[in-house]
Amino acid sequence: MNDAPVSFRKMNGLGNDFVVIDGRARPVVLSEETARAIANRKTGVGCDQLIVLEKSPRADVRMRIWNNEGFEVESCGNASRCIADLLFAETGKGHVTIDTLGGLLLCTPAGDGLVTVDMGAPRVGWQDIPLAEEFQDTRHIELQIGPIDDPILHSPSVVNVGNPHCIFWVDSDVNGYQLERFGPMLEHHPLFPERANITVAQVTGPDHLTIRVWERGAGLTRACGTAACAAAVCAARLRKTGRKVRVTLPGGDLVIDWRQSDDHILMTGAVAYEFEGELPAGLVAAGA
Repeated sequence: MNDAPVSFRKMNGLGNDFVVIDGRARPVVLSEETARAIANRKTGVGCDQLIVLEKSPRADVRMRIWNNEGFEVESCGNASRCIADLLFAETGKGHVTIDTLGGLLLCTPAGDGLVTVDMGAPRVGWQDIPLAEEFQDTRHIELQIGPIDDPILHSPSVVNVGNPHCIFWVDSDVNGYQLERFGPMLEHHPLFPERANITVAQVTGPDHLTIRVWERGAGLTRACGTAACAAAVCAARLRKTGRKVRVTLPGGDLVIDWRQSDDHILMTGAVAYEFEGELPAGLVAAGA
């Protein structure tokens, strides 16, 4: 090991921002404390997630993801697009593969600075999400916030799209719900043994959803790609929309196509580069 500074790149997908460290040539070792320090917006670089790239025996790259609480998580759709765009420029390939804890992702350029990620097939069985108790129909489960005779939120849909998601359907503006208040409690609800991403979603047209997301381990974020995928799948399962929708998040729009031929979810959206820098020597342990 050495104490040389470690370079990073700051990127975002619709405002969902990441610190990206390339650990392929010089492997890096991260502790939870270090991940939190880097992600801290007051004293560190600041980000929703910290991304470390590693070599993969089965893909163009392995992508590891830490949320700003310092815990490693399975998937991040917006980060996948960012890393894919880096790989397109690096390799010149027309498609690249990314190895994640949530599965193997195939990514292709979509033109005009957009990237499409094949997020794979959703998992809708209660034990695969996972839930702590059995629900035969995960399109609606028994969970509510507020008085039992007049709940504020109730009967959410649940699904796993690389990580667990819980979607509450509302008829009015999603900004009218105090997700910053309900999100932490719902994320840690005993029903979700691996915690969950919490979304408030409104159907605003036959092919349009508007959502806000409390992201597991990150809090309110400008965008969450897997939440957009989860909401689109659940809307289609409930016949609220078709299988291809535009999903509007606070940071912008994603196009989600739940492909009928193989049930794979295709997510298309933009990528943004912010800046490059170096982490202080000794903050991240790096191989020689």
